[in-house]
Amino acid sequence: MKIVIVGTGYVGLVTGTGFAETGHQVTCVDINPDRVDNLNKGVMPIYEPGLEELVIRNMEEERLRFTTDLAEAVSDCLLVFICVGTPQGADGFADLSQVRAAAEQIGKAMTGYRIIVNKSTCPVGTADMVREAVGKLTTHPFDVVSNPEFLKEGAAIDDFMRPDRVVVGCDDVRVFEIMKELYAPFLRTGNPMLQMTIRSAEMAKYATNTMLAARISMINELANIAEAMGADINDVREAVMTDNRIGPSYLFPGLGYGGSCLPKDVQAIAELGRKHGVPVRMLDAINAVNRDQRTRFLQRIIEFFGDAIAEKRVAVWGATFKPRTDDMREAPAIDIIDGLLEQGAAVAVSDPVAGPFLTERYGDRIAFAARCYDALKDADALVICTEWREYHRPDFVKMGELMRERVIFDGRNLYTPKVVAEQGFRYFCIGRPSV
Repeated sequence: MKIVIVGTGYVGLVTGTGFAETGHQVTCVDINPDRVDNLNKGVMPIYEPGLEELVIRNMEEERLRFTTDLAEAVSDCLLVFICVGTPQGADGFADLSQVRAAAEQIGKAMTGYRIIVNKSTCPVGTADMVREAVGKLTTHPFDVVSNPEFLKEGAAIDDFMRPDRVVVGCDDVRVFEIMKELYAPFLRTGNPMLQMTIRSAEMAKYATNTMLAARISMINELANIAEAMGADINDVREAVMTDNRIGPSYLFPGLGYGGSCLPKDVQAIAELGRKHGVPVRMLDAINAVNRDQRTRFLQRIIEFFGDAIAEKRVAVWGATFKPRTDDMREAPAIDIIDGLLEQGAAVAVSDPVAGPFLTERYGDRIAFAARCYDALKDADALVICTEWREYHRPDFVKMGELMRERVIFDGRNLYTPKVVAEQGFRYFCIGRPSV
């Protein structure tokens, strides 16, 4: 099939590359000429393990190309995927301006029947808006499909190639059969392709992200109670996750969720509920717990040092909102770094991939260390914000020699308190007794 992908962010680039990998002819369109030029040179706009190799291979095999010319791309294809951003607007709702603009451009460029697939995360009813926008600008027949993405940053390639399920919302069984053929190579192990109404498919993405966010906020609130009562949340978590009704996923206490999806999606569905007069008490609580979690952690650091914090040097390991991505959107580390700077502390940050963002945001207000141990020189404390693998088994002897004070604030519970204490460190974690 000939497929057009509108947008080359996380979703668009992974989706287009994944379809090309199974033999389809894919054209990815973006309005940013610099991004397109870089992609045509094999330079990725995002860090995603395994993506660069797949993009380059499919470009060399002439199955994948990048362009700014949407009209030319849409003039000769069957499927057009809308994969543009839907950032949170000032009112808390998803900003659909990019989706509308893409729909209008598609409508103007159509030369025959097209299947327009919305893969952007959009509120219920967006397909109706797309249908109306396209219909005003073309006399050609078309169908609109909702096909939400469920990609995890840092594991997006594997998620696309081996999905737990594929959700398709459409009105025509013939269109569903085309979508079924498109996704067949990714569902050979028997994972389901779920057909439902368009509005149900649109709701499914928000429902999924909200449930995941709820689990994170719940385990964090339980961790805070466990810590106050002298219990160990790791023991509690083991008891909870082995219940078949609950399971282990998204039950790690820490600094809360961040990134481009969970924060804005929980807020967007809450605002949508309010708009329709539906109480959203749990959604508001999920958001509040998540915000408070990083505030509590920062306050613990400030209270430990007291007024002397302005004279302290604090090392931070990890800045991205999660490992295996360069995404800094809504990253807990930003709140921690900003809070420390406001208190007058000197801050040194190390992250495997976030250097360019940190330099752009903070300039010389922080020291950036390419290697994690370099950030520890003369540090009075280490704060861990992201669980990159290289932080899991550090050399505590070397750390102690580099640091001025042996103090660790672990926002990801990477270490065993007894082991760290034996190395002479004061150790503060989440939901477990500190030592």
